[in-house]
Amino acid sequence: MKYVVTGCAGFVGSNLTDRLLANGHEVVGYDNFSTGQMAFLAQALDHKRFRLVCGDVLDLGELTAAVAGADVVMHLAANADVRFGTDHPRRDLEQNTIATWNVLEAMRQGGVKQVGFSSTGSVYGEPQVFPTPEDAPFPLQTSLYGASKAAGEALIAAYCAGFAMRGCIFRFVSILGERYSHGHVFDFYKQLREHPDHLYVLGNGQQRKSYLYVQDCVDAILLAMDKASGPVEVFNLGTDEFCQVNDSIGWITGHLGLRPRLTYAGGERGWIGDSPFIFLDCAKIRKLGWAPKLTIKQGIERTLQFLQKAPWILERK
Repeated sequence: MKYVVTGCAGFVGSNLTDRLLANGHEVVGYDNFSTGQMAFLAQALDHKRFRLVCGDVLDLGELTAAVAGADVVMHLAANADVRFGTDHPRRDLEQNTIATWNVLEAMRQGGVKQVGFSSTGSVYGEPQVFPTPEDAPFPLQTSLYGASKAAGEALIAAYCAGFAMRGCIFRFVSILGERYSHGHVFDFYKQLREHPDHLYVLGNGQQRKSYLYVQDCVDAILLAMDKASGPVEVFNLGTDEFCQVNDSIGWITGHLGLRPRLTYAGGERGWIGDSPFIFLDCAKIRKLGWAPKLTIKQGIERTLQFLQKAPWILERK
């Protein structure tokens, strides 16, 4: 099959690209390298079945040309700068919502009928039910990122209904692992390299989060794309556990052999729109036969091992 992967040079996108190529598929990678890294495509660029298009998902003409002739589009390109969303409100609208419309319109024009979409558990806002299932009522949105992804989901559902497409929507928890380039492990490790005796923590450290190892995430995506039968299927992707930020700090500092002094910003949220508790019900994807291979602690340790081997990521702008 021929896949187009938007955001192919990103964290999850590059790992997905490598797996698709290893499974014998043809892949057109599409990325503008605003946050993606050419180094993440080192394996893919050696494949004859890979073609890289340096393009922006906001350029509908260029995107339509790239999508032409594909069987499936995996749309992972997005602005994932959740923490600073209120500093540039238009960015989530453009790079998440409008970009998703562009992908769908390029598919419509090119006759491509299947799409996979990286959404987020943040669309649940601050739910009342834990673990949170896919059919939980949507509360008020609490972040621009979550709102923009919810809008993208709605566009996918509408295009699938209007143009006989099929869509798989993946609501991720935070993803960890090789090629990880932003998030709390990145931030904490970068701080500890600069000052091993002190760690500044947003919030009170009691925020409860769930995390998933990137290869487990890719396993789930490919299984769902193969097995899903409905016109639009929504899958939570996460583990059956969560941890406090303080737990993660203990694993990180223990792995590094450090005992830093901790300073907390205070409050139950790390930033505006941060949900203090994220824990998704993943029974639906598990019924297809999937289960994560790594625990949260193991995923954090794999992430640290990667960052220790790739210090250049910490220094990039």
